[in-house]
Amino acid sequence: MTLRNGDDATALISSPKPPPVSVAASLRTLSIFASSVALALVVHLIIARNEPPLETRFYSIFLGSVLVIAVITAPAQIFWPRLRQLRQNLHPILTAAALLLCLWEVITSGVRLLPLPYFPGPAKVLHSLISDRMLLFDSTWHSLLLLLSGYALGVIAGLITGLCIGWSPPVRYWGMPLLKVVGPIPATAWIPLAMVVSPSTMFSAVALIALAVWFPVTMLTASGISNTRASYLDVARTLGAGRGYLIFRVAVPAALPNIFIGLFMGLGASFLTLVVAETVGVKSGLGWYVSWAQGWAEYGKVFAALVIMAAFFSTIMTVLFKVRDRMLVWQKGVIKW
Repeated sequence: MTLRNGDDATALISSPKPPPVSVAASLRTLSIFASSVALALVVHLIIARNEPPLETRFYSIFLGSVLVIAVITAPAQIFWPRLRQLRQNLHPILTAAALLLCLWEVITSGVRLLPLPYFPGPAKVLHSLISDRMLLFDSTWHSLLLLLSGYALGVIAGLITGLCIGWSPPVRYWGMPLLKVVGPIPATAWIPLAMVVSPSTMFSAVALIALAVWFPVTMLTASGISNTRASYLDVARTLGAGRGYLIFRVAVPAALPNIFIGLFMGLGASFLTLVVAETVGVKSGLGWYVSWAQGWAEYGKVFAALVIMAAFFSTIMTVLFKVRDRMLVWQKGVIKW
């Protein structure tokens, strides 16, 4: 196959564009989604007869609003192909979510297969989200500050120690044994010692999160630095590069894929440490809120906090993936989130 002048050679290896979604197929998908939401609404209205009206009102409004939006926006996709494509991709997942909500309500509030109050229905969880929104917002804000403080401290310490261990053989000789001994110990195991030594509970929580982040960032950074291709360093030395140039312009860019893996691993460890640290002394945050709600047997609020945690942690992980795709353009899409 030959290329005409001006053609892009990469067109031969580029993936084909997905075929356009027909209006009829999109309307069929939309009707299935609307039917699933309508089913969830009907089931809820039947079950809500035996539930307190204040706990079911918000959920009825929520399901009704979703159904109305799905029906009203249906004509728009006839004239908007991009919206039609987006609906075609999202509606199967949204349909499954609506059916799962319906099944959840039947099992919990309907036939009572799961013991109350440990497993509340979706209506009670949504009511807890709305009625306790100010406290949940305050807890989320304090968790964000605590997480970012500990994560930033752990990343800075991990990058410095990983760079030193990966580049300098004497530092690697003395640092790797310490890293192998201290690193694998879970950060939460240091909670008793941190509460005794630390001057405040906030400082101890930040230190524990930083410790959880420090180990994976250090290990992956050191691995990436030490495995930099010798040919890259030799070429830079031949061109007169000094030590600083070799480290920050050659070794660090070559180690960026490993560094980002360490950042992702550290972020996951920081989520776990954050929740545990907030339950042992911190007087605000999502972990504290879960412990407080559990103490009062308010399990609707516990599930509400879990929903906030899922959205909260997923958003932070998405932001980190966006940063990775921006800095590692040649690896964009290798790991998708």
